[in-house]
Amino acid sequence: MKTANAIPAFPVYIFDVDGTLVDSAADICGAISTVLAGTSRPDVPFEYLRGYIGRHLIDLFEDIFPDETPERIQELIEQYRSAYPKRDHTNTRAFPRVRETLAALPGRKSTATTKGTPTTRLVLERFGLLPYFDHVQGTDGFPHKPSPDVLLKSLELFDVAPGDALFVGDSATDMEAGRRAGVKLCAVSYGYGDREEMMRFEPEYWIDDISELAPSS
Repeated sequence: MKTANAIPAFPVYIFDVDGTLVDSAADICGAISTVLAGTSRPDVPFEYLRGYIGRHLIDLFEDIFPDETPERIQELIEQYRSAYPKRDHTNTRAFPRVRETLAALPGRKSTATTKGTPTTRLVLERFGLLPYFDHVQGTDGFPHKPSPDVLLKSLELFDVAPGDALFVGDSATDMEAGRRAGVKLCAVSYGYGDREEMMRFEPEYWIDDISELAPSS
């Protein structure tokens, strides 16, 4: 594992969003809790829900309701998609020094998130981060992480080899997707993921603060 000080500049940086750029757990988990309040499982704790951030909602709802039909699971997902925007990101915040770090990074920048692209753009715009991105890529009609598709879309757009891109994320799902895409990995310790699970994918870099990505002055 390389130290933060050893991180070189990359031609392309790809970022996970929730747990990496913005602290959105209160709004995401709050919206899920709103959905669960109308089910037989209104008691699922916040910490459990937070552990699923970055994964697709189908994983969460299937684990909570293993006996439900696919149609019912999809119904719960649609309820979440209605509840989440109504929260208007009231309890979401950009992590400290995110804006300054994005401004300082020399390469082109994109995202790789399980959110759809339109929602991702709205979140980035809300927190003043959109101007720092050359491209915004969400999961739109193709397999979600840990499949590598959302990363491969940005690599294709930028026409770069996987080894020329650094993917910054906070979960084992991110690390697996990055490994499968062939990019370099930077794991953040301040997000929602389990450190031991991330370590299984042997990320090249670890950071405790996003500012550690910025080139040394």
